Amino acid sequence: MRNEYLEFERPLAELDSKIDELRRLEQGEQPATGELDVASNAASPQSSPQSIHLDITDEIATLERKSASMVQEIYKNLSPWQIAQVARHPMRPHTLDYIREIFTDFQALKGDRTFADDPAIVAGLAKLGDQPVMVVGHQKGRTAQERVKRNFGMPKPEGYRKALRLMKMAEQFGVPILTFIDTPGAYPGVDAEERGQSEAIAMNIQEMSTLSVPIIATVIGEGGSGGALAIGVCDHLQMLEFSTYSVISPEGCASILWKSAEKASDAAAAMGLTADRLHELSLIDQVISEPLGGAHRHQAAVALSVKEALEQHLSRLLVMDMATLLEKRYQRLMAYSAL
Repeated sequence: MRNEYLEFERPLAELDSKIDELRRLEQGEQPATGELDVASNAASPQSSPQSIHLDITDEIATLERKSASMVQEIYKNLSPWQIAQVARHPMRPHTLDYIREIFTDFQALKGDRTFADDPAIVAGLAKLGDQPVMVVGHQKGRTAQERVKRNFGMPKPEGYRKALRLMKMAEQFGVPILTFIDTPGAYPGVDAEERGQSEAIAMNIQEMSTLSVPIIATVIGEGGSGGALAIGVCDHLQMLEFSTYSVISPEGCASILWKSAEKASDAAAAMGLTADRLHELSLIDQVISEPLGGAHRHQAAVALSVKEALEQHLSRLLVMDMATLLEKRYQRLMAYSAL
């Protein structure tokens, strides 16, 4: 899968391009025009592409080490605004990617039984190891067509009502609930408001606070506003290292406070939306470290880390007395107002 680079990764993009070109040369392929002129020294004009074979393994290894060092240097000093950009990276794993990597026997369930199905919310029964679970999560889409279909991960009321319907089904059968949060926020369009967007979000928060099964929420990208909280009431809240969780986007905050979205970086710094900061404030329970360079570079590795965290905390919650679990969940919600 071809990587896409953020603005602050530009030096890395140039280095990785050189590494890719050297690999093609080593395999006897012709370089792309204007990328490198190594080929002119590697063979005579009469040589066929198949005859070009350079022993440049050491040079590639050197550049790869330099690339890894550069990634480490970049990612150990990210600002809150840069972390927000990583959380939105177009190649970052989405809910369906985690479902594919972590769970087995996934069976998608659709529709709110009132209006329609909302593709911005994916949900269904699956197995985490041998444990049946209900999985609910936002889905942004990868290609332009998918993003339009999924409404860029911004659910409408029917999406939240579908989620609640399936969570109540999980409660009926004693199945724990695992949610994956990745949304800029609930869809603010007129049609969503006409169908009761705020009521749907409020109802989810109310009902999830009393569901008599364990709930674990994982922020895998953006955790935006009530659109995130509508599937975020839980017994254990964990975030990936380069994800965000906030009441509004940095651009939205900047537009309100400074009357300009160009102040988004200042807003991000002031909002405390990063995983480490939220953990310091005791608003989340765990920060899951991401591999070097972020989840978008190592999807299988980060999925394994998420799976291990889910298994660890689900086993702990499953043996907890239900009355105690619900009381802790209630106190958790009430504690937010004290911060």
